[in-house]
Amino acid sequence: MVVAFLLLLGLFVVLAVLVLVVFLVIATLQMIRIAIGQWRDVVSLDRWGEVFSTIGRNKLRTALTTISVAWGIFVLVFLLGLGRGLDHGMRHNFAREATNGVWVMANKTSVAHGGYDVGRKLMFDNRDYEREKKIPGIDHISGQFFIRGGAFGGGEMMTKRGGKANVFQINAVHPDAAYFEQHDMVAGRYLNDDDIRHRRKAVVVGRPVVQFLFEPGEDPIGQWVEVAGVPFQVVGVFGDSRGAEQERQLYIPVSTAQLAYNGGDKLGLFAFTVGNSGPAETQAIIDTFVGDLAERYNFDPSDKQAVRVHNNVEQFSRFQMLFLIISLFVTLIGLGTLAAGVVGVSNIMMIAVKERTKEIGVRKALGATPRSIIFMIIQEAVFLTGVAGLLGLAGGVAMLELVGAANLTDFIYNPSIDLKIGIAATLFLIFAGALAGYFPARAAARVNPIHALRDQ
Repeated sequence: MVVAFLLLLGLFVVLAVLVLVVFLVIATLQMIRIAIGQWRDVVSLDRWGEVFSTIGRNKLRTALTTISVAWGIFVLVFLLGLGRGLDHGMRHNFAREATNGVWVMANKTSVAHGGYDVGRKLMFDNRDYEREKKIPGIDHISGQFFIRGGAFGGGEMMTKRGGKANVFQINAVHPDAAYFEQHDMVAGRYLNDDDIRHRRKAVVVGRPVVQFLFEPGEDPIGQWVEVAGVPFQVVGVFGDSRGAEQERQLYIPVSTAQLAYNGGDKLGLFAFTVGNSGPAETQAIIDTFVGDLAERYNFDPSDKQAVRVHNNVEQFSRFQMLFLIISLFVTLIGLGTLAAGVVGVSNIMMIAVKERTKEIGVRKALGATPRSIIFMIIQEAVFLTGVAGLLGLAGGVAMLELVGAANLTDFIYNPSIDLKIGIAATLFLIFAGALAGYFPARAAARVNPIHALRDQ
C-alpha cells in the first residue's frame, strides 16, 4: 500500500514538473516572439525614457524590487563562495602532507602476544624498509630515524655556522620524503639515493635556516654547517607556501644519521604513498604492511598501539564527504534565497501592473497593441532585475574578497566563486523577472480599454 502510494506520488510529481516545464517553454517562446516583433523598442530612446520615467515615479516599488533581486544574488554568490572556500581550506590544510600518504610509527604493545607481555617497545630497522617497499601498491616510501625524541616533537637540535647557532628541526629520511612534505626547492637539490648509499654528509635546509646562518646574498650551496655536532654540506634550499614555521627544518640522509648519531640500523617511522588507491585499497595495503611487521616482531596485528597508523587517504576521504555535504547544504540555502527573490519580484511586478491598469487602458485607447504593452512591462522588469542582479553579484564578490583578506580561520581559504555561476544566476533572475512581468502584463493587455479606464 505504501509502495503504491509512493509510486503514485512520484508519478504525480514527475507529471507536475513536466507540465511546468512545458508551460514555461511556451511562455518563453511567446516572449521571444513578442521581443522579435517589438525589437525597435529596445533601441528606442522614447521607450527607454518611458521606462526611466516609470521607475522614477515609483521609487518605493523600484527599491523593493532592486533589494529583493540583489539580496537573492548576493546570498547565493556569498554562500557558494564560502562553500568553495571551505573546500580550498581543506585542501590547503592537507597540503602539509600528501593526501595519498600513510604514516606507520613504532610504539609500545598493548596486547600480550607470543609469550611477550604488554608494554614492549618496538623499533623498526633498515631490513624492514627493504622488504616493505616491495609491497604492491606502494608508490614511494621513506623511513625516518629519530636522532632524539620522536615524530611529535623532540627532534629540535642545535645547528651552527661560525659564531651563529640556533635550534631547528632535524629530519633523517630517505629521498622519497620529498613526496610527503610538499616542499618547493628554491636552490640546489634534494637528497638522492647516492647520498643514502655513500652516507654523504649532505643537508637540505629551509629558507629561515639560510637567513639566520648566512649573510644576505651569500650562496649557501656547497657551504658547511654543523648539525648536532656533525659537519654537513648544504646541497639544497627549500621553501614552503604554508609559512616560515614549515621551513625551519633540515633534512639529512637517514644512513648518515644512523652512523653519525649511533643509530645502528634503527628506524622509528615509515611513510609511504599509495598512488591513486582508494580508501579500501589503501586499507588492504596497510593491513599487509602491518601484518609483515607483526610477523617479524611477534606482536598482535590487531594491536592499534603497537604501531600507530595515520591514514591520510581515509582522513581526506572523510573530509571530502563532510565538505561535500556542507557545500550542498549551502547551495540549497542559496537557491532557496534566490527562489524567494523570484517570488518577491513576481509579487512586486503584479502590483506594478495593477497600479498601471488605467495607464494601460489609455494606451490601448490611443492605439497601443497588446504586444507593445506586454513588451513595455517586460522591458522594465528585465532592466530592474538586470541592474539589481549585477549589483548583488558585485556585492557578493566584494564580500568574498573581504572575507578572504581578513583570513578569519584556516578552515576558509581563498573563498571565491566562478563568475560563470554568478552570471548564470543573474541571467536566471532576469529571466524570472521577465516571466514575472509577462503574465500580469498579458492579463492586463487583454482588458477592455473602457473597463480599464473606469478602474480606480
